[in-house]
Amino acid sequence: MKITRLFFLPLAVLLITSCSSVRVNTDYDTKADFNSYKTFAFYKPGIDKAEISDLDKKRIMRAIQSELIAKGMQKSTNPDVLVSLFTKSRERLNVNDNFGWGFGYGWGWNPWMWGGASRLNVNQYTEGTLFIDIIDAKKKEMVWQGIGSGALSTRTSVEKKEARIRKFVKDILAKYPPGWDKK
Repeated sequence: MKITRLFFLPLAVLLITSCSSVRVNTDYDTKADFNSYKTFAFYKPGIDKAEISDLDKKRIMRAIQSELIAKGMQKSTNPDVLVSLFTKSRERLNVNDNFGWGFGYGWGWNPWMWGGASRLNVNQYTEGTLFIDIIDAKKKEMVWQGIGSGALSTRTSVEKKEARIRKFVKDILAKYPPGWDKK
């Protein structure tokens, strides 16, 4: 019984942590001078198009503002860059075939036998994707885009939802500006 617990506890921790990770991809204009961008503002027409609740929009915007200020930028009415966001979600299925082999002593014509067992696990979850766009305010051109995807929970407390949003934003903006994550 203890061996079973010792095996399944690390497996459960691995499954929980793998679901909480955010996969991040970024793209940017290699000709943009990211060192010249010191101020930002939110691009309301873009944010209004995001199909999420106004409360979640506020949570995302607060998290973005916090991360950009931590990077030394300031919110301004005459910004160097505009920040926009977009979201999408889709239902996903995760199917795992947990097939295992064992060896043990048994009865019959061959007392030493191999055995196999299979257990199919199917989990349905919602995968959310957050796009954060940085737009050069003067040129009106996108210069950077960060995309984060990960599992979402619909049955969670407000505090856990805010923590998940902060994690998405922090992981995405860890790559802004390009090269910042290497400092």
